[in-house]
Amino acid sequence: MTLHSPTTTQTSPIQEPRPDSALSDQPVKVVVDVMGGDDAPDVVLEGIRRLFASTDPLDAGIRLILVGAADAIEPLQEAYPERIDTVATTEVIAMNEHPAAAVKQKKDSSVVVGCRLVKEGRADAFFSAGSTGGVMTAATLIIGRVKGVKRPAIATVIPAPRGSVVLIDAGANTDVLPEYVLQFAAMGEVYARGVMGVRHPRVGLLNVGEEASKGSQLAQDVYALMADRIAGFAGNAEGTDLFRGSFDVIATDGFTGNIVLKAMEGLVAGLFGELKTIFYSSTKNKLAAAVLKSDLSALKDQLDIEAIGGAPLLGLAAPVVIGHGSSGAFAIESGIRATATAARQHIPELIADAVAARG
Repeated sequence: MTLHSPTTTQTSPIQEPRPDSALSDQPVKVVVDVMGGDDAPDVVLEGIRRLFASTDPLDAGIRLILVGAADAIEPLQEAYPERIDTVATTEVIAMNEHPAAAVKQKKDSSVVVGCRLVKEGRADAFFSAGSTGGVMTAATLIIGRVKGVKRPAIATVIPAPRGSVVLIDAGANTDVLPEYVLQFAAMGEVYARGVMGVRHPRVGLLNVGEEASKGSQLAQDVYALMADRIAGFAGNAEGTDLFRGSFDVIATDGFTGNIVLKAMEGLVAGLFGELKTIFYSSTKNKLAAAVLKSDLSALKDQLDIEAIGGAPLLGLAAPVVIGHGSSGAFAIESGIRATATAARQHIPELIADAVAARG
């Protein structure tokens, strides 16, 4: 395994325009799994080109280590020698492989090598649109957890008309204890503040009603813990609150969170698919579509999951973001950018402080 270093290094300061805490003025290095995703490596490489075409000064401070097949990664390194290192790998963890077995057997896979580079301190963070289970397993075993974190959790940012919502856990932990969900809420609160720029996140517990006595015994026990230990706790959140803008963070177990996430993704995709069918069904409807085109496009952009780019796996000792397997180039670009922001904002260190403060 050979690391090809860039020939020059940009050292000019990066100014921070976001409203919360200032980002580091130093460049950040992100490992990108070029082999991860349904349309990899081509879509990943195109996402990187899009990122490098950005004029945002923060994006200019992002350096990458590309891991994957040599014939896929080396031409891009030659095109951007000052911004890219490469590490050639010979194996890929497929979507249908058993995560633990694949991580153990495929030591030279792009996911395993990428996590190892972060663990060794050669990079600050890791992004992959590959196997969710494979990334979770490799990251947890190789990079390791933040001290005090009982279970890492997937935080999905749900775009909504009235502001985005961090849903956590979105699938990492199907069986939980009350203290796990408490930690999910604390980690989601840190992410909303540090990455999304929400100064005072409103944190809710996903439940079947607003009252503290509602829900299962687990929900009632978690409610008591969150009310006592989460400064921004705003009570129970019902399913309808996901689009109302009443909460910035909604905590739940991974089983429930994943069902909610998939149902919402299916609903949004189905809704716009049906609208397209209706608008093309007659001349009259086509004229109506022409009138509403800009408004519908704006709404679709608001609900576009690709703008988020991926789901951070919170609770690890370094930032790890998992992209959708079906990610397009825009989602890859957004995911790498979100990974870099999490590294610059020192999210693992902030999570360690938050977990320690809540016991």
